[in-house]
Amino acid sequence: MGASAARLAALLLLLLAAAAAVGECVYIPYNTSAGVVGGKLNVHVVPHTHDDVGWLKTVDQYYVGSNNSIQGACVQNVLDSLAFFQRWWRQQSDMIKDIVKGLISTGRLELINGGMCMHDEATVHYIDMIDQTTLGHRFIKEEFGQIPRIGWQIDPFGHSAVQAYLLGTEVGFDAFYFFRIDYQDRDTRKGTKELEVVWRGSKTFGSSADIFAGIFPKNYEPPPGQFYFEVDDTSPIVQDDPLLFDYNVEQRVDDFVAAAIAQANITRTNHVMFTMGTDFKYQYAESWFRQMDKLIHYVNKDGRVNALYSTPSIYTDAKHAENVPWPLKTNDFFPYADNPNAYWTGYFTSRPALKRYVRVMSGYYLAARQLEFFKGRSNSDLTTDSLADALALAQHHDAVTGTEKQHVANDYAKRLSIGYTQAEKLVSSSLSCLSQSGSKSRCPSQTTNFEQCPLLNITYCPPSEMDLSQGKSLVVLVYNSLGWKREDVLRIPVISDSIVVHDSEGREVESQLLPIANASLYMREKHVKAYLGMLPAAKPKFWLAFPVSVPPLGFNTYFISSGKKSASVSLMSTLHSSQGSENSNMQIGQGQLKLQYNAAGALSLYSNSKTQVEANFEQKYKYYIGQDGNGSDPQASGAYIFRPNGTVPIKTDGQVPLTVLRGSILDEVHQQINPWIYQINRVYKGKDYVETEFIVGPIPVDDGNGKELSTEVVTNMATNKTFYTDSSGRDFIKRIRDYRSEWKIEVHQPIAGNYYPVNLGIYVEDGSRELSILVDRSVGGASIKDGQIELMLHRRLLHDDGRGVAEALNETTCFDNQCEGLVIQGKYYLKIDPQGEGARWRRTFGQEIYSPLLIAFAEQDGGNWVNSHVTKFSAMDPAYSLPDNVALLTLQAGEHKDLSALASVDLKRVFPDKKIVKIVETSLSANQERSAMEKKRLKWKVEGPPADEKIVRGGPVDPSKLVVDLGPMEIRTFLINFAPQSGEQLM
Repeated sequence: MGASAARLAALLLLLLAAAAAVGECVYIPYNTSAGVVGGKLNVHVVPHTHDDVGWLKTVDQYYVGSNNSIQGACVQNVLDSLAFFQRWWRQQSDMIKDIVKGLISTGRLELINGGMCMHDEATVHYIDMIDQTTLGHRFIKEEFGQIPRIGWQIDPFGHSAVQAYLLGTEVGFDAFYFFRIDYQDRDTRKGTKELEVVWRGSKTFGSSADIFAGIFPKNYEPPPGQFYFEVDDTSPIVQDDPLLFDYNVEQRVDDFVAAAIAQANITRTNHVMFTMGTDFKYQYAESWFRQMDKLIHYVNKDGRVNALYSTPSIYTDAKHAENVPWPLKTNDFFPYADNPNAYWTGYFTSRPALKRYVRVMSGYYLAARQLEFFKGRSNSDLTTDSLADALALAQHHDAVTGTEKQHVANDYAKRLSIGYTQAEKLVSSSLSCLSQSGSKSRCPSQTTNFEQCPLLNITYCPPSEMDLSQGKSLVVLVYNSLGWKREDVLRIPVISDSIVVHDSEGREVESQLLPIANASLYMREKHVKAYLGMLPAAKPKFWLAFPVSVPPLGFNTYFISSGKKSASVSLMSTLHSSQGSENSNMQIGQGQLKLQYNAAGALSLYSNSKTQVEANFEQKYKYYIGQDGNGSDPQASGAYIFRPNGTVPIKTDGQVPLTVLRGSILDEVHQQINPWIYQINRVYKGKDYVETEFIVGPIPVDDGNGKELSTEVVTNMATNKTFYTDSSGRDFIKRIRDYRSEWKIEVHQPIAGNYYPVNLGIYVEDGSRELSILVDRSVGGASIKDGQIELMLHRRLLHDDGRGVAEALNETTCFDNQCEGLVIQGKYYLKIDPQGEGARWRRTFGQEIYSPLLIAFAEQDGGNWVNSHVTKFSAMDPAYSLPDNVALLTLQAGEHKDLSALASVDLKRVFPDKKIVKIVETSLSANQERSAMEKKRLKWKVEGPPADEKIVRGGPVDPSKLVVDLGPMEIRTFLINFAPQSGEQLM
């Protein structure tokens, strides 16, 4: 053997000796079977991924992995959001489906949350939250027989009380987990070990609605110490092969144990959760699980802590088993800030047109489902399913929030449009069926073609703009999706002033014609062309306004024809101008409510002769200059974040006079506030609130400044820094300016830090009066000064705020190859009441805003409609109406003394033509029986003395009487089986 061979042999012997010293390098069966170990710190390793159903890419692009120049993400490779999981599931073989079902049944794969998406909690309405969750829970129950018991809202930008008690306890969740709370709040909670609490989100339901809430210490990613294991991540893997370089088992174990101890020091009990994953991870799952197997194996061999593969359910059960009291949390987690100058309150208003579209489609979907039920659903026929899916996706926390890229926002709108088109056909078919004689029992051949007007808000309604001079008449069918009789005023565009309206009994109906404002016609022309690619054929001259009365869950029919009106019945609006000396203390209002304008043309006085309320107030506009990020702190105002850099009041051009329209039904005051703000104030003779319509845009940015437009109502009310905003359209929560009840706030942003989400309304009170404002979509709202309320209506910004979307919030509309800033049209509603009386209006009228009357049109050319059609219909007993505080889906009660009483609903009278053979009360999302849910839900101890509370809930339903009792704010869900009618199958 030569010298070289001898050295090689010696080297081999040394290597073999080294290998013997550490154990032979052979296959290692990693032991990951550990469970909870008493007396040790237990680290629950929870593998997860977070996959947005649209954000930087559309939901389709994320799923298939296209458009990767924006973001490398292919969710087909990952199991996560139900919207994605459902797509993946439909493509799998029976063998794969059996494997998945086995993993789920043994608890190795857990389905949590269970909605079609992880919905937002600030800009969503609670009905939409319920609908999208129910859709997902139904799929999980049907496919897997599973009932999710854990909420997982890890990414929404702040958290609502409604999420805690309604989408938590009422769907049967035992706990829910999340991340985003104010950075000052988080720091405080770390110091007091209050990151995990019992959340009592409802004053009405008190401790019966308690839920365990876990707030992650930093984010929803792996703990500090570099534990990211996608194949392209830079964290060091666990290198346990002694024959290779960089052997690091001891170091990686030390890193893991250090992270566990650090987290244990800011939480309670011997259980901590490691969220092993983040956005769009596990596209290469084997890489993750290989490293986690090693960590669990070697950490447990080390013995200082116990590591185990876990799920949120296992973790929750371990926390509950400790049997310790937890800190109590009330109210909500808004607003959210992640640093001193970054309040995520801009998204409360971002993309206001999309927010309005979502809200309109939501109310339409509610009505369409009712009509689908009345006609009889058939899966082979038209359904509301497409709209249901589109609406579910739109509730995602990067959809209705307005925090997605523009092309993704366009995709959400496209899906809603496709869903609406299908639902519109269903609605027309159902109305045709129901309006033809004998249709209550069997649908005849449908010969009536009903049209609808989805662009009515921009003064475009082809059927109402028809020429009636040749003896034709327009049939207007008005459907009411609420459970009580409804009186309202319809407004539709017409081309002629020679028009008369009759009701279904042939009586002439009082009507009023109002000239259409040039601002509305301008918006109509440009936007109809933008949406439809063509100019409208006709140009309407007037709004026709007339009162309608519609039965609950039913319709009424009105007829518009050419002819002379009776002088006592209908009037053309009289036109006045405030120019000259006539404008001194001008007053409008034909009924009990009157508004007064001062000599400068500004609102100055509100008075209601019925309630004896009189109040001085003014309404004006201002804009905030969006911070551009060029200062010492580079934080800019953007899609998420509101960071104002100065306030600019908008002064009305005094040279432009008010235009005043007076009539027998309503008065209007038109104001051109400035070149890009037009406003109409309306006072109806038969209503006791002010309706304000605004047309805003394009917001000018030629000066290089982004702008955030707010309207404000200013009174002399002494409100003591206090105002109230709704929580997802339900409970009103008390807000105090520059104050947080559970921690001492250091104020860095006195405007943005006092903005809150408004879905239903906002109000202030001073001990004798209440000023309430209700909205037609999600907006941001505040009371920055005593006696004042402001709403942010529109935002146009020029800089990205650095939270990932990488685009400025600068929406445009394009036509004729030209693009200009987005113009929006909307409404808000104002009322001043005696103290304690505002709740009735906020609840009942708020429900009417959400569920507007559905209008459909048909043409009658000769013939007699009344002889061939049903002109009035109600699905309910004609002599019955739901109580004022009850809607078909929800109870709308709360603060008002009358509306807070126990209410009863007689199901025999709600469904008079159907025989109920079985009724079962279920959880809110209808995936389990209520009684079973209540028995198995975990009950949590809280610190402090027991609450002195009186909880009112409805009792069991007697199957012979079929009367449902509802307590204040209670929502009860029932599965009802009806006896089959002739030729029908059991439902």
